[in-house]
Amino acid sequence: MTPLVTTITILCVLGISLGQILFKKAAMTIVDASQWQQWVFNGWLIVALALYGITTLVWIWVLRHAPLHLAYPFMALAFLIVPCLGWLFMGEPVRLTTWAGGALILLGITIASRAA
Repeated sequence: MTPLVTTITILCVLGISLGQILFKKAAMTIVDASQWQQWVFNGWLIVALALYGITTLVWIWVLRHAPLHLAYPFMALAFLIVPCLGWLFMGEPVRLTTWAGGALILLGITIASRAA
């Protein structure tokens, strides 16, 4: 993958990860899930859906320019980025097992990218 495609791929992963945090924020603001208005007029949810939509379109661009076996392993970075963002913005704990799993994911991405 070219440096440009790699950078855009990483930006997609960051967008998806941030979207997960926004979905969590949206879920936390819903007091009564049976009230449709709390879903439809939820600003966090609207922003999260918009971000996911934009990121999906950019991801399709990535898939046009990169082999799937190289691009897709980068999505696994979300399993490390989301807990870090949760810790940073929401005060959620990040456990040692999360760091260990993240290290294995990074090792897997490195192996997958070098195999090509």
